[in-house]
This record gives sequence, structure tokens and C-alpha cells, in this order.
Amino acid sequence: MADGREGEERDELAESLNDLFTNLSSMVKSELQGTGNLLQLLEKMNLKVAEEYQNFGDIASGLRVFVEQLKAKNGSFHEYVQQIDSIERQVTEFEAIISMLDNYVRLLETKIPQLALPTRTV
Repeated sequence: MADGREGEERDELAESLNDLFTNLSSMVKSELQGTGNLLQLLEKMNLKVAEEYQNFGDIASGLRVFVEQLKAKNGSFHEYVQQIDSIERQVTEFEAIISMLDNYVRLLETKIPQLALPTRTV
């Protein structure tokens, strides 16, 4: 009878150990599945970020082309800006000359009544 009892205890122990290993295996499998899911999520996030950075690269490239076009236009306007600056200098010089002439005319106007020519009678 002692052998029968030991056999039952061994069967229970084997069954308990089998349940323990089965549960432990399920737990490890779940942990691995969770880790796999996290890695898949991380991969998808990395792909999305890479796509966004690609879009930023496209935008930056477009901006670079736009800036180069603006520089080219600015270069073509440079000649006109120089001409405008030259005209502005000339206008300033003419204004100074006109101011001097205006002062001279005023001076002449004050002297003309004093130099009034005698009127001739016929």
C-alpha cells in the first residue's frame, strides 16, 4: 500500500510539475508575444517617422530651390537698384542746384524793382 500511495503522490507531483511547466511555458510565450508586439509597433513608428522626415526633406529641397530662384531674381534687380540709387543721387544734386537758383532768383527779384528802367514816352 505504501507503494500505491507513493505512486499516487508521484502522479500528483508529476501532474503538478506538468501544470507548472505548462503555465510557465504559457507565461513565457505571452511575454514573448508582448515583446514581439512592442517590436512591431516600434517598427511601424520608425517607418512613420522616416516617412515624415522624408517629407521634411522634400519640403527643405523645395525651399532651397525657391531661395535660389529668389537669389537669381535679386541679382537681376541689382542692376535696377544701382540705377535707382544713381538717379536718387542725381535728383539730390538737382535739388541743391534748384535751391541755389531759387535763392539767386529771389535776390534778382529784390534788385529788379530798384533797377526799373525809365519808361519812354513817345
